[in-house]
Amino acid sequence: MGAPMANLLLEAGFHLTIWNRSTAKLVPIIANGAELAKTAVVAVKNADIVITMLQNGQIVDDLLFNQNVANSMASGSMLIDMSSIAPSMAQDHGQKLKSMGINYLDAPVSGGTHGAQAGNLVIMAGGDPLVFARASAVFAVLGRAMLIGPTGSGQLTKLANQTMVAITIAAVSEGLLLASAGGADPALVRQCLLGGFADSRILKEHGKRMVEQNFTPGGPNKIFIKDLKTVLATAKQLNLDLPMVKFVLEAYIKMVDAGQGDLDHASYILSLEADNPPHKLIKN
Repeated sequence: MGAPMANLLLEAGFHLTIWNRSTAKLVPIIANGAELAKTAVVAVKNADIVITMLQNGQIVDDLLFNQNVANSMASGSMLIDMSSIAPSMAQDHGQKLKSMGINYLDAPVSGGTHGAQAGNLVIMAGGDPLVFARASAVFAVLGRAMLIGPTGSGQLTKLANQTMVAITIAAVSEGLLLASAGGADPALVRQCLLGGFADSRILKEHGKRMVEQNFTPGGPNKIFIKDLKTVLATAKQLNLDLPMVKFVLEAYIKMVDAGQGDLDHASYILSLEADNPPHKLIKN
């Protein structure tokens, strides 16, 4: 998702210095006008705003504090972490960076690669209102941003998002498979339900993927289970039991173990079919 986001910032006239572990992935962005930095440390020097978009919290933590990136940022500059990480880690990063004179926002996103390309991501931010206001011009290019509350609130909102997405994907899968097993055309069932109480973006987009058997990500299962594990770890810290998330996570773990980690998370329907032989959503 970082590549289309970077291209949008370039198109909006921002000067952009970029770094990635795989330089080959940056070639199209460089062609659009971005300046390539040889290291992450070089990339952040003299930058007013630094954006990180990385796979997990451990990578973010290592980059900032073990690879000397935070120490290389200018006092008064801003770090916007748009990765999806644990709220507790975001709070820890915010405190450490504040002690170094660096402003911080946790600002994970929802909308997938399509939202990143279209500039209509939902951006969920946590941090100081004055820092959020300072970042508004950047956020306006990438999508719709909202300040939820103090540091960590953006990550909590992302976990709420992933909780609802996971459970709704499971619900759509079960509903469509039920209809199909009884002899109804799942494509027509989906079409009929659009606009009713069962309507959702999951039914529109992921339901369409299910009936078309198109599981090109999107959001790959192997990344999705990382978020669901973070949901449950955070719930444990808060003394909450989330049984539906536990159930859905187990299904995704089985899929990843079966070699389906790179499929879109709409492929949950495949797990449901495997548990209900000989029923298939789409009969060959």
